[in-house]
Amino acid sequence: MKRPSRAPLPGRPVRGSQSGRPVMALLDLLGCRWALRILWELREEPAATFRDLQLRCANVSSSVLNERLRELREAGILATGDPNGYQLTAEGRRLLSALAPIDEWAVRWSRRETVDGS
Repeated sequence: MKRPSRAPLPGRPVRGSQSGRPVMALLDLLGCRWALRILWELREEPAATFRDLQLRCANVSSSVLNERLRELREAGILATGDPNGYQLTAEGRRLLSALAPIDEWAVRWSRRETVDGS
């Protein structure tokens, strides 16, 4: 019997929000341990096996990695159609592109001299 989905998805209540707003579901999904790291590890490689991802994400347990991969597949961000393992879907690649400006902002933010900007 198939287990019901627990992945944060639009239209469902998620951590911090009962509204089901898509942005809240996305932030919840990306806020799960290792989710962003998995996406980061797949940004340049065309595909990676479970074992490859486990090695790249040095401290992730197999149970947590399994759970994150399942959630990212349910969200349409990852696929397993490639014989070489997991890969980003077109939607997953668009997500990484959308996150690029946030990465740029974070780099600038990390260079600030003090918290108040002085």
